[in-house]
Amino acid sequence: MKILLFGKNGQVGWELQRSLAPLGELIALGSSSEDHCGDFTNLAGIAKTVRELAPDVIVNAAAYTAVDKAESDVELARIVNAAAPGVLAEEAKRCGATLIHFSTDYVFDGSGTQPWKETDTTNPLSVYGKTKRDGEQLIIDARCKHLIFRTSWVYAARGGNFAKTMLRLAQERDQLSVINDQFGAPTGADLLADVTAQCMHQASERSDVSGIYHLVAGGETSWYDYACFVIEFARRSGLSIKVVAESIKPISSSAYPVPAQRPKNSRLDTHKLQNTFNLRLPQWQIGMVRMLTEIGENK
Repeated sequence: MKILLFGKNGQVGWELQRSLAPLGELIALGSSSEDHCGDFTNLAGIAKTVRELAPDVIVNAAAYTAVDKAESDVELARIVNAAAPGVLAEEAKRCGATLIHFSTDYVFDGSGTQPWKETDTTNPLSVYGKTKRDGEQLIIDARCKHLIFRTSWVYAARGGNFAKTMLRLAQERDQLSVINDQFGAPTGADLLADVTAQCMHQASERSDVSGIYHLVAGGETSWYDYACFVIEFARRSGLSIKVVAESIKPISSSAYPVPAQRPKNSRLDTHKLQNTFNLRLPQWQIGMVRMLTEIGENK
């Protein structure tokens, strides 16, 4: 099996290099790769790459993820998040490849409190969400074999993330204010990569699994409770924490204005994925403890 991976240097792409390597010949490209084009602003270039390599599976971990910047950088976000996946889908259809693509909870408007199902109507609030939704639709319209994984609140030990930011601020400040009216499940890039590999392997032997799947860790939390969990774990682990628990204050989204509106309800129902692929998704705390332990040992 020949696997072509785009976005190799991102958090998910980095983990995918590890998880996909045992499954076949893996060709991993970033935006600055030299032998083949991996630059999603070059639509003709990525189409040529697929035609030259003729992979069995295309995995797209590349995306424009600067959510606030996308509000003023609309065209670039559209090209990377919608047009480029559309090109990959057309080329996948042409060569008979399966396309695996990652999307987001931002395709929903975040209303209500129930976990979103794959069949629920999308209604993105931001440019980022709209371009990701459009990318999904272009893949579906191309009628290639595909797996689209919607996820949320992604983190990794490599690179920056919310937990690392909270740890740094907790060591610097006497008080912290954290949003408490947005809910989701922190999901490790390593979990995404491992589940992707499992699903890809099964999809190679099954013809009935194309579609959209929600893929997040189990459970739910708010950003506020997430921060409290991270800081308390660090405190118990012996890290010097300046802020006391009573000085971590919950605030509403309206108290922290940003250019792009975030969905308040980012809960995603994962029953379809777990039932289709016979998988069990662990609670979010398990991956978070593992990541915090890893970054603590590397300091």
